Amino acid sequence: MNLKVFLFAAIVLAGALTASPLLAGPSVSLRGQPLTLLGKTIAVGDTLPIEAFPATGPGAFDPARLKGKVSVVSVVPSIDTAVCEKQTHILSEESGGLDQTVNLVTISRDLPFAQNRFAKAAHIENVLFLSDYREGKFGQAAGLLIDESRLLARAVMVLDREGVVRYLEIVPDLGQLPDMQKAFTFARGL
Repeated sequence: MNLKVFLFAAIVLAGALTASPLLAGPSVSLRGQPLTLLGKTIAVGDTLPIEAFPATGPGAFDPARLKGKVSVVSVVPSIDTAVCEKQTHILSEESGGLDQTVNLVTISRDLPFAQNRFAKAAHIENVLFLSDYREGKFGQAAGLLIDESRLLARAVMVLDREGVVRYLEIVPDLGQLPDMQKAFTFARGL
């Protein structure tokens, strides 16, 4: 093997080894215990894979409803936990008036009736709740479905008017909140 071929092979191998953790997707845990995300993790520049979610009201959700406006999408494991509840209240109450010009969306695996109950009890009327309860299709398509619990990983993203992800934060530990204010600031700039 000549020196040029050897050096080229070494550089390619070093690059592959360095890149391999990035190919595995983000690292997510719960209280230090690693969790496995199923599917290819969504990235900035991807279109959000929203496909016929059941809405909390009658009928199926039409993905076209999000087109034409910027959207802040908050993904939570379960609406009935303290951190998820806090994240949803921040989305609804601390967006600084974004709800007047931007779609505010929360996605979880909770049943639609549980999302409705939560929204009513919390007096939240400015957030669209979408449920991925049936088969976790959204979670798997976005690479946010946790294998161990079948819940969604905690994340926040901002979509442009065409539904393309322009900002994304997947929280490394499910017990932590994402930086919602950073997402709000990003949304204001689109």
